[in-house]
Amino acid sequence: MNSGWIILDKPSGMFSRRAAGIVARMFGVRTFGHIGTLDEMASGVLPIAIGVATKMIPFIEMVRPQTKEYEFSLKFGFETDTLDMAGREIVRTDIIPSYDSVVNALGTLVGDIEQVPPIYSAVHLGGRRAYDLARTGVAIDMPARRVRIDSVELLNINGDEWTFRTRCGRGTYVRAIARDIANRCGTVATVTMIRRTENVGFTVKDTVKLDFLENLFNNGGDFGQYLKSIDFGLGDIPVQNLDNKSAELYRNGGFISVGGMNGLRRVYNDSEFIGIGVVMDGTLHPKRTI
Repeated sequence: MNSGWIILDKPSGMFSRRAAGIVARMFGVRTFGHIGTLDEMASGVLPIAIGVATKMIPFIEMVRPQTKEYEFSLKFGFETDTLDMAGREIVRTDIIPSYDSVVNALGTLVGDIEQVPPIYSAVHLGGRRAYDLARTGVAIDMPARRVRIDSVELLNINGDEWTFRTRCGRGTYVRAIARDIANRCGTVATVTMIRRTENVGFTVKDTVKLDFLENLFNNGGDFGQYLKSIDFGLGDIPVQNLDNKSAELYRNGGFISVGGMNGLRRVYNDSEFIGIGVVMDGTLHPKRTI
């Protein structure tokens, strides 16, 4: 079975799961997952695990940097219920803020802050997704939650459309950042573009575009060359090599005396990656086997 990673440049206009499913079907695999969901309108870096590489998702999230980077554009003067162009307009104003007021607002958004997620979001409220409740017309009192925003910088101004770059931690909503920039300037805004340029340490330069992969697939090209190995992205975890006998024991759930410091290990039998283990008091315990 094909297994490994595709670091996809997800196109706008497609849900993350659909994009991941298309990739998995190209490789003839039913099992797949992805790290960091992107809004339907958003594009950019989407790491997709197919086959047994899905077992590595928790470890990628554990050892890779959790900072994400986005570029986004907003238009001042109106707001939709979804805070992006896919929604229904609910507020309009003729207030376009000054350059100074926007720059001052950006400074108030940096650090560990309380952010209210959009009502159209995947946040769980009473066991249901907020977006499911919002679609029924139920009034939602969305609680704020703690997020980390490392930076927000202004990149470009084109009339009432302004473009920014932000670096932030997991759980941060870019649409909420745009809303809060406008609110701090006494006006409203709606997001017109979101592009994720970094996710768990992978950047746009690591990606391949979906239409390019599909073109190779449909024309008998070597699309498989873009499938990265199962252990891709786990380079910060130390290596533990096992001989054939120990590797067989490891695969069957056995413990192996290896010595060394406590902590995670990438486990290999010669050059073959066979899983992630953890050393405790000199003994290697299997955590995930391949």
